[in-house]
Amino acid sequence: MADSAYAEAGVDTGRADTAVAGLVAVLRTIDPGRESRAVLGSGHYANVLRVADNLGIALSTDGVGSKVIVAEELGKFDTVGIDCIAMNVNDVICVGAEPIAMLDYIAVEGADPEQLRQIATGLKEGAEQAGIEIPGGELAQLPELIRGHPSPYGFDLVGACFGTIALDAVVTGAAVQPGDAIVGLPSSGVHSNGYTLARRVLPDLREPLDELGGRRVGDVLLEPTVIYVRAVMELLRSPDVDVRGLAHITSGGMLNLLRLEADVGYRIDSPLPVPPIFRLMTDAVAPEEMYEVFNMGCGFCCVVPADAADAAVELLAAHHRGAAVIGSVTDQAGVVELPSVGLTGRADGFSAAA
Repeated sequence: MADSAYAEAGVDTGRADTAVAGLVAVLRTIDPGRESRAVLGSGHYANVLRVADNLGIALSTDGVGSKVIVAEELGKFDTVGIDCIAMNVNDVICVGAEPIAMLDYIAVEGADPEQLRQIATGLKEGAEQAGIEIPGGELAQLPELIRGHPSPYGFDLVGACFGTIALDAVVTGAAVQPGDAIVGLPSSGVHSNGYTLARRVLPDLREPLDELGGRRVGDVLLEPTVIYVRAVMELLRSPDVDVRGLAHITSGGMLNLLRLEADVGYRIDSPLPVPPIFRLMTDAVAPEEMYEVFNMGCGFCCVVPADAADAAVELLAAHHRGAAVIGSVTDQAGVVELPSVGLTGRADGFSAAA
């Protein structure tokens, strides 16, 4: 994506993928002086460490990204904590684990009491939505590193989430089979990915637009990431549904389905509605890139047997209205098809379908 709008905005995902591969290659050589406790390889949404015969701890870490710049520019900090919780717990549930706690790291340009109170308000709301605790964290004042938009309100917000899982119940996606149904859960909008590109191509943050129901662009961008924990945990506990794969749809869009371990493909022939905020970007960003950078209206996917799809939709829709079957699993290994927009994708990105 070197010539992409995202790269021109300052985020070259191809170069980042190469850099991460080099980072992981070194970290894989760590010798802890004992047998590794890691149950999964790198590349899934979260990893699991064995701590007892049939007990694992699921681990994930993530931040809010450049969405914090929108919060700084609007002087509104009470929702980004929800995003921080969401980006972490939504990854942990992808391995079938129940999130139990998160630690937060807040780096600030200056310790402003009102700003921190608002950030804490969002963290509290997100934690309660997810059913987790925040038993500790860290506040770092880094005026030499952090610069606000405007100063002195610069900050960064990151979390590390912990969950528990029975080792014989870990969901990796290896059980996914051709013919299985893909159930999509609606997003609330952009969530917490792609903001460097979104801010580059969208109108002024303070501009109200008819296309957004009269809301300001910035307020729509600050809509918190949806937390899917309670719905997915109920699905996992349902005796009527065999949950074979779980995917948090973040940067990479539907290509995130390829993180699941099965040697299969995915066809999304009935996608969820695309929120208006994305349609505002389509004149400036090619479809291939829109569907690679953004969730495009679907924030989470559950893969279940076709004969359990109706039961899964009914359960999930009780938590997230608009949940629906959006496609099916195919035997085209490593391929994601989006026929409604004429795109076919592999791990390295989408292209126009032949």
